[in-house]
Amino acid sequence: MYETLAVVGATGAVGRIVLEQLQKRDLPFRKLKLLASQRSAGSEVRYAGETIKVGLLEPGAFNNVDLVIASTPDEVSADFAPYAVKEGAVVVDESGYWRMDPKVPLIIPEVNPEAVDKHDGILASPNCSTTQMVVALAPLHRAARIRRVVVSTYQATSGAGLSGNVELNDSVRSALVGKTHPPKTFQHPIGFNLIPQIGSHKYEGYTSEEMKMVYETRKIFGDDEIQVCPTCVRVPVATGHSESILVETEKPLSVEEAIELFNGFDGITVVDDLANMQYPMPRDCDGKDDVFVGRIRKDISSPNGIAFWCVSDNLRKGAATNAVQIAELMMKQSSK
Repeated sequence: MYETLAVVGATGAVGRIVLEQLQKRDLPFRKLKLLASQRSAGSEVRYAGETIKVGLLEPGAFNNVDLVIASTPDEVSADFAPYAVKEGAVVVDESGYWRMDPKVPLIIPEVNPEAVDKHDGILASPNCSTTQMVVALAPLHRAARIRRVVVSTYQATSGAGLSGNVELNDSVRSALVGKTHPPKTFQHPIGFNLIPQIGSHKYEGYTSEEMKMVYETRKIFGDDEIQVCPTCVRVPVATGHSESILVETEKPLSVEEAIELFNGFDGITVVDDLANMQYPMPRDCDGKDDVFVGRIRKDISSPNGIAFWCVSDNLRKGAATNAVQIAELMMKQSSK
């Protein structure tokens, strides 16, 4: 059993779900330490019937801490994760800073749990859009080896943090009265709009968010030959990322085989009945931990193609839930 678990970013939207998941999954630790920036330090949070005072995130805060779950901006993680490791803690990090570091395993517990044995003190959780896609791809890849993925994402404003949802609300209210709310978080007004840019220009016309999906998918699967063509779009939805995914495999799969593979994989729920208008939608997946798939069909342009629709709560499996699952996996490994 780990003696002390610290949650960094405990007062944020993802941090609060981390605390909810810790209690729900009943992880074995004796003491919980909550840490946040100067702005939130000193506030109080309720956990398991107790009130815990939030401490300041600073180098000395990791003394006697065994395991850290951190949800912070990249630059904060870059500064403080090494301090935690130096003090003897293992860090499960949700930022993007460590994901492509060759010494840091990038983990989705349902997909590559064996990677937890290969860390030097830091383990990374993938980008939210990558996580749900890779969970959905994993059973198909194991059965028929994926060669190519074409994916278009429809990403919720909460993926940009609390400010994203505030801007969505302000933008919609302004649009309803014929006004334009000046955008701050996004490149353009998001109310009643779609923005085909998430992140900065990165490579050959692709954005940083899109290239994350390319590189992270290959790293998680340990297969640099998988080709990924992503387009990432911000949509006026508060919570829940949606993805249209087309997969080409080495071995052809029937729709029936794909559905059987999805149904047999931990963390996937199939909702697929087009005739009765049943398919995953963000409003139905909000607050749930699974990755939901539907609209499963053959690619009529390719004999080895399967197309499907994928939805997941980006604050849960895309962030908090996956990080807690990694911590849970670490605890199970340490008890062996």
